[in-house]
Amino acid sequence: MTRKKVKLAFIANDSARKATFKKRKKGLMKKVSELSTLCGIDACAIIYSPYESQPEVWPNTAGAQRVLTQFKRMPEMEQSKKMVNQEGFIRQRIAKATEQLKKQCKDNREKEMTEVMYQCLTGRGLQNLTMADLHDLGWLVDQNLKEIHKRIDLLKKSASSQVVAQGGSSKSATSEMARNGGGQGPGPGQQEQKPVVDLGADAMQGRPQWFTDWVNNPNENMGFGGDDQMMLPFGDGHGAMWSSAFFP
Repeated sequence: MTRKKVKLAFIANDSARKATFKKRKKGLMKKVSELSTLCGIDACAIIYSPYESQPEVWPNTAGAQRVLTQFKRMPEMEQSKKMVNQEGFIRQRIAKATEQLKKQCKDNREKEMTEVMYQCLTGRGLQNLTMADLHDLGWLVDQNLKEIHKRIDLLKKSASSQVVAQGGSSKSATSEMARNGGGQGPGPGQQEQKPVVDLGADAMQGRPQWFTDWVNNPNENMGFGGDDQMMLPFGDGHGAMWSSAFFP
């Protein structure tokens, strides 16, 4: 259960006023003590009341005199810089409340015009609006349009940055392939690798029988011609005469 807000006004009832004084005085002394202890500052409190012949001092008379001496050593402008009385304190609170009221009225007006704008989008006319309403409605529409254009620009910039990042990734991949020689010729200082012909047993299996016999017995006449000529058959089945002079 929340505590009831106290009305800041003079308490006419004597007994109620005295009870409130004792309770508030005790709380004030406690707050001054906590402030001095927690923050490590010099503070004092002197309270006069019609209910007691001597004023009540915190922390003690010597401590209060020391703090007052420090205060009096300050220039007069510094002494009164943050000094307020009851009237000044009330004026400050009124000014603060006025600013809060203006801000709240502005927020309420903006919400009201927002509702009108949405109603206009559903087909409601503007016949019942005053000039002030139309002016405020136009201002609100302009603000919303600015926010929309701002969002569009942000989305365009975001999309452009993503495209640039993708392009950079493609260029990096192409450069990496070029460095690794993917699909390219030999680089500077490199020799082109030539295919190696395998003349082993596996490779000889695909040769014609006459070629295999000739390799095994090169000095034997294969019967393809005379002593001076040798006819070597080709894949098309026709013989071609090659002079043995071309062979050592």
